[in-house]
Order: sequence, then structure tokens, then C-alpha cells
Amino acid sequence: MSLGLIGRKLGMSQIFDKDGKLVPVTFIQAGPCYVLQRKTKATDGYEAVQIGFDEKREKNTTKPLMGHFKKAGTAPLRVVKEFRLDDGNGNGAEAALPDVGQALDVSLFKEGDHVDVVGVSKGRGFASPLKRWHVKRGPETHGSMYHRRAGSQGASSYPSRTWKNKHGAGHMGDERSTALNLVVVGTDKEKNLIMVRGSVPGFNNSFLTIRPTVRAKKAARQVYLLNTAAERSAAMAAKAVNPLKASKKGGK
Repeated sequence: MSLGLIGRKLGMSQIFDKDGKLVPVTFIQAGPCYVLQRKTKATDGYEAVQIGFDEKREKNTTKPLMGHFKKAGTAPLRVVKEFRLDDGNGNGAEAALPDVGQALDVSLFKEGDHVDVVGVSKGRGFASPLKRWHVKRGPETHGSMYHRRAGSQGASSYPSRTWKNKHGAGHMGDERSTALNLVVVGTDKEKNLIMVRGSVPGFNNSFLTIRPTVRAKKAARQVYLLNTAAERSAAMAAKAVNPLKASKKGGK
């Protein structure tokens, strides 16, 4: 994992990109986040940075946490998360770790970056199999007497029981969810805003974690296709096409 930010989901909107296309975006207030602790291989066995976000009142903070914040020289913070840094992503060097008490802002990301956004999905309560697992419903006609029920749970003679992991009714949502490989559309350092393409998990004002995407190869491929789109279109247009054979593959 690489160093990221903690933020708050503000809501969704839509903007026009440079090509005039309408793009759905989510606004995230990311930062300022303050570094609370640095963990190194010498002291903790691994490289990590602990950061906090969203100031809160001192009277709502426990004494052990208050001592932790005072040691870092920051105000009490509501959300505390740790970003583990390994050697695989090039961020494991001690020199790359920020200092304790340092503020991190949206300058950590720039337009065009690919990120993963982690949050807690919206809770849907006790949901039926139709809503939770998208199982097929029964006929809507009056005489069927079977409309939105769960259906068969297992044969009577064998196995005479319900198989484990059978899709049924139960609690839906309110669990950790990650939106992978989202594109950063823009940032606003003065307002601490990050705009990402598409939707992210959670309701408005919920807390999120933004980090560089773990799908680095797929992101690099998308960037390459985007950068070479004009050249590939020009090459296809310049191709000589025989109108008598245009219906065949390749047009030759």
C-alpha cells in the first residue's frame, strides 16, 4: 500500500471535461490530514505512517488518545488510520516518510491519477433475497400465490436440510467496500477537494480512504490508450479501404 489520505464524502455532481463530455463526479473533502506516528522496521518491524483527520473537541477524547495526539503536536482527531508502506511500491524508504506533525493535503494526488476509494457501504437493513441476491421472483398474476418469496430451500428427501451459504434474507450493506481504479478529474487545494470520476461507497458526510490504485497495470493500460487515441484514430482513417470489400474484416 502507498501513502494516501482520509476524507469525507460530500456528494455527487457532474462536470464537462476538456472534450465537452459530461462526466459524473464525486466530491471528496480530503485533508488536511496530520501525521501522528511513523513506524519503521527497526522499531515496529514494518514501514507505516499513521495519520488523522477531522478535528474534534478535547472533552470527547479519551486520555490515552489525548496523550498520543499531544505527542504528535496535533489537535484531537476523529478518524485515525494507518497506511502501510512496503518495498514493492517504492515508498518503503525512510526518507520518503513524512515527519510527525506534518500536514498532508490534496497535492498528494493530481488530475489523471488512478485511485482506490475505501468506505462503508450504505446499510439496507434486513433485506429479502430478491433485493439482496437478485433472485428471480414469481409470476405477478393473481392466481399464482407466489410473488416475492425466497423459493425452495432444499429437497425433502435429500439432503433434507438447507445447504450452507444458501442465498437468503439477511442483513444487507453497512460493510467495508472499495471502489477500484477511479480517475481523479481535478483537485482544489484551497478547499481541500478531490473530484473522482464515478461513485464511491457510503452516504454523504461519511469518511473515506483515498489511496493509489492497486491495479497499476490496468491503470497504465488505460492511460496509454487515452494518450494514443488520436494517433490510432488517424492511423485507421489513413488506411486505404476498398469499398467493394469494406464489409470484410480489415477492409482489404
